[in-house]
Amino acid sequence: MTTLALADRVAQLLSLPPQGVASVMSLFDEGATVPFIARYRKERTGNLDEVQIRAIEENRARLLALEQRRAAIVASIEEQGKMNPALLAALTSAGTRAELEDLYLPYKRKRRTRATVARERGLLPLAERMLAQPESGDPRREAARFVDPKKEVPDVTAALAGARDIVAELVSEHPGARRVTREAFARDGVFACKAARGKKKVKSKFEQYYDFKQPIARIPSHRVLAIFRGETEGFLKARIDVDAERLARRLGTTVGRAQGTPFARELDQAVLDSLTRLLGPSVENGLRGELEQRAHREAVDVFATNLQSLLLAAPLGEAPVLGIDPGIRTGCKCAAVDATGRFLENQTIFPDRRDAAPALIGMVKKHRPRAVAVGNGTAGRETESFVRSTLKDAGIDDVLVVAVNEAGASVYSASDVAREEHPDLDLTVRGAISIARRLQDPLAELVKIDPQAIGVGQYQHDVDQKMLSAKLAQVTESCVNGVGAELNTASAALLAHVAGVGPSLAKKIVAHRTKHGRFSSRSALGKVKGLGPRAFEQCAGFLRVHGGDHPLDASAVHPERYALVERMAKDLGTSVSALARDASLAKRIDLSRYLAEDVGQATLNDILRELEKPGRDPRECFEPPKFRDDVREFDDLRDGMQLEGVVTNVTHFGAFVDVGVHQDGLVHISELADRYVTDPHAVVKVGDRLSVRVLSIDRDRRRIGLSAKRE
Repeated sequence: MTTLALADRVAQLLSLPPQGVASVMSLFDEGATVPFIARYRKERTGNLDEVQIRAIEENRARLLALEQRRAAIVASIEEQGKMNPALLAALTSAGTRAELEDLYLPYKRKRRTRATVARERGLLPLAERMLAQPESGDPRREAARFVDPKKEVPDVTAALAGARDIVAELVSEHPGARRVTREAFARDGVFACKAARGKKKVKSKFEQYYDFKQPIARIPSHRVLAIFRGETEGFLKARIDVDAERLARRLGTTVGRAQGTPFARELDQAVLDSLTRLLGPSVENGLRGELEQRAHREAVDVFATNLQSLLLAAPLGEAPVLGIDPGIRTGCKCAAVDATGRFLENQTIFPDRRDAAPALIGMVKKHRPRAVAVGNGTAGRETESFVRSTLKDAGIDDVLVVAVNEAGASVYSASDVAREEHPDLDLTVRGAISIARRLQDPLAELVKIDPQAIGVGQYQHDVDQKMLSAKLAQVTESCVNGVGAELNTASAALLAHVAGVGPSLAKKIVAHRTKHGRFSSRSALGKVKGLGPRAFEQCAGFLRVHGGDHPLDASAVHPERYALVERMAKDLGTSVSALARDASLAKRIDLSRYLAEDVGQATLNDILRELEKPGRDPRECFEPPKFRDDVREFDDLRDGMQLEGVVTNVTHFGAFVDVGVHQDGLVHISELADRYVTDPHAVVKVGDRLSVRVLSIDRDRRRIGLSAKRE
């Protein structure tokens, strides 16, 4: 397939302009990244957004893989000397991997089967008579000619049975029969599930599936994953049921069964045998695989959406913070960081001791934090209460006390990144530092942790890990480049996600900064060893240098457009510095004067928005959660209680909400709003503040049912 034909095919699949798709593919070939293309090459792509560009990337890769498989199949069949014009045409026109594999199935090397044995016994001609459905003849009389004890065909019955085995295999390999069967299973199949042997009376989280049925076309992905997990853990047995007799009749017609012919009954038996023994199980396995892949994709999308919300959570900003990692037996680890996140000091306090309050007040007075960030793990609510009361008793009312989700903090503490940052500190102190930094800037801190350890997924350990990792990497890249990174303070972990940088170059940037001091401008990046013109082009627009040599270095305006902005400033009779400081000046710019072949309206609009608010942060303003002081433990909950919580996870079946008792409650999709909801993500996202009412409390299983509906 030529590059142009590939672009046309991708454009057709995605309903996008062919020219735009071709331009995106050309930019990929030039080494451009998705964020760079989406932000700085709008004229070439026709203003395609990041989602569309990633879809082009994925479909291009899929089609190229399909073409590689097609070429391999054609070569294999030609090598066998079995290629013919009709088969080649069918292979060339096949649009899916399944169609290709169906066509190739008769030519694949097989293990020894019943049909193989029957062929060796010379029964293929009899099988061909069954498939031909002649209008005259006697099956038993014709079968008698194949009786040969030396070939282990002792009688007519054995001859007919062997011929049927051959026909059954041929039917199972017939592309039309496979298509009909696949469509029937997908359209009419029912996912039936029951308890595994000996598990019917066993209490488990899979009890709702001990006697369960749902049409394939309607089963949601989270149930598919739950059932597959139940099978893996030995609690469930699942199958896909269809009306076998009805489907067998359709298959008979597909392979040429004729009404009233002498061999019709033999063909019917062979088709039913094929369906139950060969074709049905093969298609069922394929469909189970497709269901699993679909469920994986949907689960990965859920995780990606939640991760995006978490990474883009509102930051407290550049302000000193005191982080506390709560602990009962080993005490609370307190770590002070300055406005840039630099570690200053740590102490361990035990809230039940007399010296705890003075120690805490001493750290607060010494470092003057804007907030105290308390991890929400074990003893988190008690620690938060202790901090609040201690500050109140000391008359300190200008310090926020904020509960911070500490999921994954322990993973960071033991990571290579944490050891490089704080080689001489204990793991628990590193955790307190991470908690403090999460409050300052969730994005900058969370990129240091494997996204799969953050815990905002749905059956995240059951899904295709390669698919999950790739998707989460895309989300992280998108978030980092959407917000931008401060070149003089960003960690190597954050810089690694900037377009065109990567882990190796990120470490070189940090090493250069450590050795030579802060970067005075974006252009100074050229002094970093290994960072050439191509990498600079890709990353420069996403890196910020506040207080640098050039006023636009703190904005998202790409250096390639500095000359254009300087021209705008000159036409207004002012300086670029003044233009970047005064939004009213930017509004006086007549954009039509600057339209050019490589600078369209979309790029000019982006530049104007940046000039009106240079380096703006797209994230929301910070607002701390408000938990009830009288609800700290699970046993404090009562039916009907009205609470404010924070959404910690969103799945296909609802949202989990932290109400401050160490156990998230579930707002089922049916309780998310007063209207009908089909997608929880359309109503809430991770990090949202949500007013909820306690519907049910299952103290045995530690489950909380919540409602966001108005009473």
